[in-house]
Amino acid sequence: MYEKRIEVENRLCGPVKPVNGVGQPPMRGLDTSLFHYLTEAGIPFSRLHDVGGYLGGSLFVDIPNIFRCFDSDPEDPSSYDFGFTDVLISGLVEAGVEPFFRLGVTIENYCTVKAYTIYPPSDSLKWARICEGIIRHYTEGWANGFRYNIRYWEIWNEPDNEKDPLLNPMWRGTKEQFYDLYDTAAVYLKKRFPHLKIGGYGSCGFYALFNESAPPAANVGERYDYFMEFFDGFIDRIKASGAPLDFFSWHSYGSIENNIVCANYARKRLDDAGFTSAEIFCSEWNLDIGLKGTLKHASSVAGMLLAFSDVPLDGAMFYDAQLSTSDYGGLFNPLTKKPFAAYYSFAMFSELRKLGRMLPVSLAGLPEVYAKAASDGSKSALMIANCSGKTLANVRILLPSGKAPGRVTEVFGNGLSAGIRGTEFNGNIGKNKVLLINF
Repeated sequence: MYEKRIEVENRLCGPVKPVNGVGQPPMRGLDTSLFHYLTEAGIPFSRLHDVGGYLGGSLFVDIPNIFRCFDSDPEDPSSYDFGFTDVLISGLVEAGVEPFFRLGVTIENYCTVKAYTIYPPSDSLKWARICEGIIRHYTEGWANGFRYNIRYWEIWNEPDNEKDPLLNPMWRGTKEQFYDLYDTAAVYLKKRFPHLKIGGYGSCGFYALFNESAPPAANVGERYDYFMEFFDGFIDRIKASGAPLDFFSWHSYGSIENNIVCANYARKRLDDAGFTSAEIFCSEWNLDIGLKGTLKHASSVAGMLLAFSDVPLDGAMFYDAQLSTSDYGGLFNPLTKKPFAAYYSFAMFSELRKLGRMLPVSLAGLPEVYAKAASDGSKSALMIANCSGKTLANVRILLPSGKAPGRVTEVFGNGLSAGIRGTEFNGNIGKNKVLLINF
């Protein structure tokens, strides 16, 4: 019999990266009472895209919701309507979650009926000055604002969603028009805020690497070759112009193994183009979304978190933590307002982040099982996600010399009730199990 084994080495490595961010938070209207769940799960980021529903609820985050009339003066505080976004941002900061601010607009999935806010700005420099006013408000206290530590400012989201502008729910323009907007805005904002991170653009991803259609959850049609064309053109343009790229963001609704390939591809492509210092974020991801609320979804989510912690990413955001009936709202039950099982995969991963430093882990004979360990030099823990779809028997766990297993916990639950509870490890890893073994 081929031995099934998980072995942990006693050697501190790099930090456990903040790949356990989320998209929009669990909020209805202005009710931020569920944000404590983000605090308790150690969520590092909330990416502010699609907040508030269609057109950002006409209230939140989107540039047209904050700066109501494009003809207004961006130097005049009265030109801005910060009210609802202030409540959102302040609630996140009070919960210990850093906003990852998307500068742009919400996706318009019904744009073929009528498009509203997805047109290229008529004046790219003025658009950049409007963004400057928003950044000043939240980081410099301007316009009766705040001095929050919001480091990341992401220019737009999925401008590559469709090649035909009339079908594109994010950008009713050409790719060259987006390159112009990014070039102008990034140069202007980086000069004004050299200490902040300016980047973009929420790429639809790299499905073409696998010669297959994007999964339906990606909501991107069949234009996956265009995603690559758009990305290559973007890199060529900013390399030629010298526009800054502090970080690049991309999306995926594909499998764990495919996402590992995508993360490595993005890093290599940027490095080859000379952007070796650019950070990389997977700013939208999800998988098995039709199974939300199940242990299968919880194990898939845990597996992705563990896999992402060992690839060239600087962070990631699950899409998303919204409180709604949408298939994408995979962390909270909209009826009970309680967490689904997948939320507790995030909570369990945060225990690794609290410990701080990774420990090397090797696996043998365990395909579709993911495991990572962390330590603070004294206390350590090993997290395991069984995504194989079957119970695995006779698994050996080899800890560093002198270490013995301590408390063992598991994620449990269904659509109505979920959590983390104590258990025992007896050599078997059950189907869809997510475990944390302290040692």
